[in-house]
Amino acid sequence: MKKVTIIIPAYNEEASLPFLYERIEKLINSIDNYEFEILFVNDGSKDKTIELIKEYREKDSRISYVDFARNFGKETAMIAGLDYATGDCVIFMDADLQDPPELIPEMLKYWEEGYDDVYAQRRSRKGETWLKKFTSKMYYRVLQSLTNVEIQKDTGDFRLLDKRCVNALRKMRESQRCSKSMFSWIGYKKKAIVYDRDPRIAGKTKWNYGKLINLAIDGITSFTTSPLRISTYIAIPTFVALFVYFIYVIAKCCVEHVAIQAFQAIILLVLFFSGVQILLFGIVGEYLGRIFNETKNRPLYLVNEYNGEKEMKENFLK
Repeated sequence: MKKVTIIIPAYNEEASLPFLYERIEKLINSIDNYEFEILFVNDGSKDKTIELIKEYREKDSRISYVDFARNFGKETAMIAGLDYATGDCVIFMDADLQDPPELIPEMLKYWEEGYDDVYAQRRSRKGETWLKKFTSKMYYRVLQSLTNVEIQKDTGDFRLLDKRCVNALRKMRESQRCSKSMFSWIGYKKKAIVYDRDPRIAGKTKWNYGKLINLAIDGITSFTTSPLRISTYIAIPTFVALFVYFIYVIAKCCVEHVAIQAFQAIILLVLFFSGVQILLFGIVGEYLGRIFNETKNRPLYLVNEYNGEKEMKENFLK
């Protein structure tokens, strides 16, 4: 019998866990031809998330959990889930039930047909502002324009991955992670399932606009070096324009025999080009910062507890 691991990163999800467990339990109890593992990754929650998970494990042997030593972020929680998963395939889903677990049987059907990556594509996003919908849509378009790898648009982390996709992702140990880009990069045979995304079942979202902007920057800079090339495209014409303008001013002074004036215009030009330089330095700095973080070679995460045992899988740390 094939085994399916459902990976659920959780951070302060005390309010939503009872609804989540009820729906997942009802679903997997109705599927007889698979063995299931429900793997929670507690990302340093400060509420009673880990206590609830432990209660569920006591009464349901299909429950497993990884308890982080502190909050490392959702992206790190996802790779930890892959490291500890024991199934022939894994399914990522959030704890807030915005992604309906009732799509899992359809995902399994396409997996049995030979697809390695069955991802859920959002047709609509209930309970979200127009600004968030618009910025999310534009982010995927911008990311696609910067790379030659096909990016799945309007797609989150809710997906099924075959064992060989899991093994490929386990090898990718960079500390600045963007799983959505990685899912596209590894390739393999993909299949989309279109669905309508529900609002959160309970609690509050952990993603504010600041975190979303950081995630977008991580996604772009970890997946492509195009911003560096764009900075070159900006720098070259800027230098040429500045040089031509300089020649024009000198030539005008020589022909008309007038002294260089208009200091205000010159100051404005200096400020403008200084701003361009600062922007370009910022882009380069982002990449240098990533190189610095990767060269430290620190473990991606530290585990406080795995299924009640205070131990760590050291072979997954690097």
